[in-house]
Amino acid sequence: MNDLKAKEKLKEFLLEDIGDHDLTSRLLFSRDEKAQAWIIAKDAGILAGVDLIDMTYQLIDQTVEVIKHKNDGERFEKGDRIAKVTGEMSTILTGERVVLNLLQRMSGIATLTDQASKQLNSNHTKIVDTRKTTPGLRMFEKYAVTCGGGYNHRFGLYDGVMIKDNHIALYGSIEKAVEKVKSKLGHMVKIEVETESITQVEEAVRVGADIIMFDNQSPEAIIEGLKIIPDNIVTEASGNITLDTIANFRDTGIDYISLGFITHAARSIDISMDIQLKGELEHAST
Repeated sequence: MNDLKAKEKLKEFLLEDIGDHDLTSRLLFSRDEKAQAWIIAKDAGILAGVDLIDMTYQLIDQTVEVIKHKNDGERFEKGDRIAKVTGEMSTILTGERVVLNLLQRMSGIATLTDQASKQLNSNHTKIVDTRKTTPGLRMFEKYAVTCGGGYNHRFGLYDGVMIKDNHIALYGSIEKAVEKVKSKLGHMVKIEVETESITQVEEAVRVGADIIMFDNQSPEAIIEGLKIIPDNIVTEASGNITLDTIANFRDTGIDYISLGFITHAARSIDISMDIQLKGELEHAST
């Protein structure tokens, strides 16, 4: 993640939740009341976003101390302590929900990505994400995919050319679209073409696409299509591939499988915060 962008997003999230102030904590606790809190897993999974705990609290109060007990990409079990937060009681409570929301969401994505990777069980084919992310959370969700062992596709419409079915239909053909893009595109940016038939695969090869995607095609169709694609062209499969069917693509020879469900259908992992006045848990101070 880009730390500068992450901090700007975290500021936005905190302002959304806090508004002018945390009214409840402000009325209940004085600034000299110190506390320590454990962030605890209530379910098993793969961790993502642990560094955001400290980043979030530093934006509220730089005297807060965060000690990590797990790192991103590590597996945790129910009951495991992920981190300890020490500081003013009111501050810890003020940042609690933003911290937990991100940890739960990101760890859910990392966990589902890990499950998909294990189901695929391939030494060659890599799992990548898509742009099917939650508005405002793309940076965090795509980072979470990498924590689960996946890879990132393009981050937006700006960092790669992807000629899809609607582009092809509106422009007339793959050949015309690729030739137009190549006439204006800088040499550092790759061109991906989405194909739906062997005829379109042939056309994409002929015009020199950098990446060819097999969209909504069966493993058998992909195997046949790969026979006519030279090794210098990267290949990708996408569309209607689920956790139950991904293993069917294991032996196709495809380079990448892009999965929308690892971000848009991930279930948040239950993670909570156990907070106590400092000194009440001396036996848990390490």
